[in-house]
Amino acid sequence: MSSRSGWSLAQLVVFFCLFVTTHCKFPTLDHLKPKASEKAQGSAVVALLKRLLGDRSTEFIVSVNTSLSNDSLDVCELRSTTNNKIVAAGSSGVAVAAGIYNYLKYFCNCHVSWSGDQLQLPRPLPTLTGVLRINTPHRFRYYQNVCTSSYSFVWWDWPRWEREIDWMALNGINLPLAFTGQEALWQEVYRALGLNQTEIEEFFSGPAFLAWNRMANMFKFGGPLPQSWHVNQLYLQFKILERMRSFGMIPVLPAFSGNIPKGILRLHPEANVTRLGSWARFNCSYSCSYVLDPRDPLFLQIGSLYLAQVVKQFGTDHIYNTDTFNEMTPPSSDPTYLSAVSRSVFASMAAVDPQAIWLMQGWLFFSDASFWRPAQIQALLHGVPLGRMIVLDLFAETEPIYSYTKSFYGQPFIWCMLHNFGGNNGFYGTVESINSGPFKALHFPNSTMVGIGMTPEGIEQNPVIYELMSELAWRKEPVNLTKWASLYAARRYGSTEENLTTAWKLLFASVYNCTVPHYINYNYSPLVHRPSFRMNCGLWYDPADLFKAWRLMIEAAPSLMSKETFRYDLVDVTRQVLQVLTTFFYQDITDAFQKQKLPELLTAGGVLVYDLLPELNRLLNSDRNFLLGKWLQQARSLAIDEKEAQLYDMNARNQLTLWGPDGQILDYASKEWGGLMEDYYAQRWGLFVQTLIECLDSGQPFKQDTFNQAVFQVEKGFIYNGRKYPTKPQGDTYEIAYRIFLKYYPQALKRL
Repeated sequence: MSSRSGWSLAQLVVFFCLFVTTHCKFPTLDHLKPKASEKAQGSAVVALLKRLLGDRSTEFIVSVNTSLSNDSLDVCELRSTTNNKIVAAGSSGVAVAAGIYNYLKYFCNCHVSWSGDQLQLPRPLPTLTGVLRINTPHRFRYYQNVCTSSYSFVWWDWPRWEREIDWMALNGINLPLAFTGQEALWQEVYRALGLNQTEIEEFFSGPAFLAWNRMANMFKFGGPLPQSWHVNQLYLQFKILERMRSFGMIPVLPAFSGNIPKGILRLHPEANVTRLGSWARFNCSYSCSYVLDPRDPLFLQIGSLYLAQVVKQFGTDHIYNTDTFNEMTPPSSDPTYLSAVSRSVFASMAAVDPQAIWLMQGWLFFSDASFWRPAQIQALLHGVPLGRMIVLDLFAETEPIYSYTKSFYGQPFIWCMLHNFGGNNGFYGTVESINSGPFKALHFPNSTMVGIGMTPEGIEQNPVIYELMSELAWRKEPVNLTKWASLYAARRYGSTEENLTTAWKLLFASVYNCTVPHYINYNYSPLVHRPSFRMNCGLWYDPADLFKAWRLMIEAAPSLMSKETFRYDLVDVTRQVLQVLTTFFYQDITDAFQKQKLPELLTAGGVLVYDLLPELNRLLNSDRNFLLGKWLQQARSLAIDEKEAQLYDMNARNQLTLWGPDGQILDYASKEWGGLMEDYYAQRWGLFVQTLIECLDSGQPFKQDTFNQAVFQVEKGFIYNGRKYPTKPQGDTYEIAYRIFLKYYPQALKRL
């Protein structure tokens, strides 16, 4: 008997799991519920309020009572006591936290965000007349993209995670991804299977690229992962899971997609393995991953071995994420094959956890739409029993999939706002779309929508969009956007100054309301891209609205500089203005070159390179939220020796810039940070202007290929320059912003 025929028992397990889940009465999603006791959830909220409000937290009386909800939809009820306290009772810890945050926002004019808090609580607390009832029509409120772990979370310590989980609770998130530390478990599984350490180390990518290693897009680049990394990440994951669960959240854990190290072929040469094509211009040194066919019996062995390890180490809430064919075309479009794939992936989960639910990102249906036609989508989705998979309609604010798949052909789905790619800093939003989209999906004929979600690739940008989106999960109908923007301004700054209200109304109606069909927010600005004569200068909004909002904020600034939230927004709006002005100067530069006007080229190029970009760098360096040095310091702080520190430093710099050894995904993350502006973006623009001047002087044409080779040395030089950047703010934000305003506002107006 061959070794492969011995797997008939495993195949019986698969059949049994699928028979049970398909034919036996099963409570579908009802078993996805908080694990912590009511008392533990209440205690978690009390601790959150103490971290947030200090001594004032004792003015809130908290209790969790699951019987408040009779339909598994979260609810919170708040009322005042005779001694000016607020009693908050909710169906879960998350419900109580979200209810209290609603009260803090709309009765106390307070605000909590990634870029600072505004928590000037009135004394005594405002009285509620009767009962304030906050409830949601959505069973699940999902958070994270599988890429967020790399673009934003990668260097986080526990205090930063603690803060984020508090933010999740306040914003009503009850279904967060929990992907930290999974490589430590994979290492144990691979060792148990017989791989040696070299084979394992050649598989894992570096920390800043693990998201794409997990999705079988790439391997090895930026590695190897030090053992200290595994220890650190496991420690974090245990704390993350304990805290998430204490609030009544349902963490989503990782499962197996078929992505394997090459070493598996040494151990199992008979296995049905496909070597994928290259991904994102990476060659096969770092991509062309090995993917095990889910129909191969070895898939069930590895998948169940891994998930058993996950459940043993992390516990389980019965919901698991894995993504097959993410940005990769399947080897066959045969519906029978696609159904067999999803059936086998799900079986590897059900073999370990008979109550398993598979959470899948629906990105593949958008990113490879020519392959995923209705028959293929339906086949993949129907390989899993109805109700045992939840699909994330990942980019629904722009490209909803549910509407042309009859609600994912009966599988439950979550309407998600993706919004941001790479964690870029540009202003962007689709407020009309996100204000109406979830309600349209909920009322779609035979809708299978079970939740609402936020799935940004990177966070810590555009906080207004995430506050609006999380709030919509607790609304029965769309908000009045103009009124909402006014109230947002008041609570973000603790001020009702008319300038601020007008500024935010202008921003909401323009830069935050992109209505261009199929628009993807990659931040196309010439500022953050390698210079060429083919740069995207298009805007979806009238810059006059941005410039006017800038003037209003500058005028309001003197009395508000003590507020971190305002300082952040002043930097951010000025940054956006200078991003637009960079485009104007770029157009002047290219126009002067094409008309062979050297004086005009010298003027426009000189202002951009020697004044505007250095001023922008100084502005960014004045706020803790825009510091390259902080990102690099966080990366290096995780190292136990200088060798590791250099590895992490390279990862941190490369992801922001070249994204690959040779610029494979160049400028994708495009962060506008102090330090990065000076030593990366400005250096490229300086070389571009200098090259154009030399071309005019010598009468030679500009050759993009030659320039690309020269500028690549600048880009690569930044990654290895070893320079230390400020880790604390430098300079006076108002002074810098006001100086920029005096210089550039008149110029901005002339461009309109």
